[in-house]
Amino acid sequence: MRLLHLLPLAPLASYVSAAALTAVLAANNASLSTLSTLLATVPDVVTMLSSAQNITILAPSNDAFTKLMARNPNSAQLMQNPRLLTGVLQYHVLSGKIPSSDFSTTPKFASSMLTTPFANVTGGQRVELVKVNNTAMIFSGFKQGSMVSVADVMFDGGVVHVVDTVLTVPATPSDTAVDTGLTSLAGALTAVQLVDAVDALSDVTIFAPSNAAFAAIGGGLGALSTQDITGILGYHVVQGVKFSSDLLQNGQITLGPTVQGGNVTVRRENGQLFVNSAKIVLADVLSTNGVVHVIDNVLNPSNTTATPNPSATTQSPAFGGASAVAEAPFTSGISPTTTFVPATVPLNAAGGAFAAVPTAALVLGAAAAMLVV
Repeated sequence: MRLLHLLPLAPLASYVSAAALTAVLAANNASLSTLSTLLATVPDVVTMLSSAQNITILAPSNDAFTKLMARNPNSAQLMQNPRLLTGVLQYHVLSGKIPSSDFSTTPKFASSMLTTPFANVTGGQRVELVKVNNTAMIFSGFKQGSMVSVADVMFDGGVVHVVDTVLTVPATPSDTAVDTGLTSLAGALTAVQLVDAVDALSDVTIFAPSNAAFAAIGGGLGALSTQDITGILGYHVVQGVKFSSDLLQNGQITLGPTVQGGNVTVRRENGQLFVNSAKIVLADVLSTNGVVHVIDNVLNPSNTTATPNPSATTQSPAFGGASAVAEAPFTSGISPTTTFVPATVPLNAAGGAFAAVPTAALVLGAAAAMLVV
């Protein structure tokens, strides 16, 4: 259940003129007291925020932390780990002063203060800022959504937006695949011992076939060697981070090299994006080392000229003579630690819908795995 907590507007209005961050937090202690309490346990973060200029703080409300505790009873204990807490808070601080007027139906991917060794993305881990149904939204790891409940609280270092959900720190590509239902991809990476190699990469775009995509060619997978599968999986990983907003700027663009060595072609057709002949069905799932786009077809490095049929509901497999199987391959022994339901946001967010954060989601699960030594 999504609870939207609106801070009293009168106290906030008095801070339209710049004021110290500590004064803003103190004046709104009834709604931001949990955040203030947590900040007091990491004085280095407070010092950084107090002296920083030109930043945007996404401040979880008390209700946001209450929802977090309800979903994951271990959150209180995890928040007592200064290393974990510092990382989570850094992910809520963005470079640049970004007022609510900068949110639009075209996603903006802003850099946060969360950097190496916890994020292998040049310039800091990203968050997605976008307007959906005229609502300012932030999407974080696992494509989890948080609404801006109070916008444009000015302080002398920048601007604060109060949000109704604690942001989810992005996880590794392999954990992202497992916990968002891409278990065939996770299993395939495990089968050919590519998990650590893919997770260790930096600044990559991963085109992740759905389980249905793997099932569509499942009948022929048994004839492939480990080297074949390794090459196919490597063909789905492209050097350089390309978000949907980058890809939509061009009618057609060639990306590469892939880890396998070849190139892929991204086409924009009728407002949709296709990679070779595969359609992007879920864009911009943030990971520790870049971004994951879910596609409805397995790419074939031996069929780089495959083109889409934009009018088709599903695309034909890129592997000639492929036969489907009933159950998704490579999934044996692949068990999610938790389940995240990514928000469904059209490439053109105007008029789109987003999914609520599921009650089963453990927002700090990925953060704990990544940040706790």
